[in-house]
Amino acid sequence: MYTRFVEPGRLALITYGPCAGKMCTVVDIVDQKRVVVDGPESVTGVRRHMMPVKRLSLTDFTSKIARGAREKTLRLALEKDGVMAKWSATAWAKKVKAKEVRSKMTDFDRFKLMVARKKRTAEIKKGGMKKTRK
Repeated sequence: MYTRFVEPGRLALITYGPCAGKMCTVVDIVDQKRVVVDGPESVTGVRRHMMPVKRLSLTDFTSKIARGAREKTLRLALEKDGVMAKWSATAWAKKVKAKEVRSKMTDFDRFKLMVARKKRTAEIKKGGMKKTRK
């Protein structure tokens, strides 16, 4: 059964726009297609603004807040429930973080990665390490 409903307190990932890749929390529902989201800015860097639901990917995590809660109330609720820590532990969050790290690599970082991969492959072919399967 589907459980990721659009509701106040639902943690979401912004997928499009200037805040793409950042986490936010649904604070209020405007209509069928739009919601008011807030980071809070001190935690995730997202200011309170209205956003179409299409630009959000809802997560499984919620915090208990009232509709239209203040930023301070939201921040305290997120800390109390440990929502951001739970999110950081998920495979989805780790994948997003890895993608961000790869996109911010410099040319020299990519070169070092290539050299390390070659070294690892040579070590495996030589028989020094056992090949691990996923």
